[in-house]
Amino acid sequence: MSIDVTTELQHAVEDAAAHLYVWALKDIPQDLRDALSAARLKETSVPGKRVLETIHRNITIADDQSNLVCQDTGIAVYTYRVGEHFPLHPARIYEALRDGTARATLEHPLRSNAVHTFVQDWDGLDVKCVPKGSGSENMSFLKMCVPADGVRGIKEFVLESIVGAGGKPCPPGIVGVGIGGSADYAMYLAKEALARPVGTRNSDPIVAELEDELFGLLNETGIGPMGLGGDVTVLQCHIEHADTHMTLNPVAVNYQCWAARRASVHVDAQGNLDYDREF
Repeated sequence: MSIDVTTELQHAVEDAAAHLYVWALKDIPQDLRDALSAARLKETSVPGKRVLETIHRNITIADDQSNLVCQDTGIAVYTYRVGEHFPLHPARIYEALRDGTARATLEHPLRSNAVHTFVQDWDGLDVKCVPKGSGSENMSFLKMCVPADGVRGIKEFVLESIVGAGGKPCPPGIVGVGIGGSADYAMYLAKEALARPVGTRNSDPIVAELEDELFGLLNETGIGPMGLGGDVTVLQCHIEHADTHMTLNPVAVNYQCWAARRASVHVDAQGNLDYDREF
């Protein structure tokens, strides 16, 4: 009996993965839509305004035709939090996410996938899908700063990274910054920062202040939409941080293009699915 229940639950997670990937690719979140609308009103350069109008038409057509927002479907990056009492083994969860993505790839003109993470006294499963296109993922940067570099060093590195990226990651997009931990964890934090609703602020007031400052500085670079010059280079800058060794301070920058797609699902122990943008 338990084998049957586990099999049904694995199928439910597989169904969730197949739906999440396509949903994220076709229907961008409202907070991102609002940020792009605000960018259209703010932009004053002629090339920048044309790009943002094109993006707006692109989203409208995708909505009307139930089609993909961007032709670059990238890889489906899944992050999951699994409760200690969730009755499906993490290995089976991985298989379900993999198989669901494979199904979506066959049923729609898409591409491939990847996975992540544990929570005590909980019998649910949360899965987040953030498709990452090659243009934005190629614009990933890491610097092993030292404490002596201070906040100034962090700001300089983030600015240098985005200026160097120019129009390659299809701006205006969202800049995710990960600070602290180890080198690999800093990059994980940067991607976690990208997955937050646009414009939310870190709960740490010092970090939130840095988010505001970097957001302003990045939009003063003049890179503009698609790198053609203008007032709107980034829609937001989000930061996540972690404690680190006293002699290091890794800083990671991960860029998400204007089509900052994301989708989430909660799976309970009975296999019921609750889709949402956040969990």
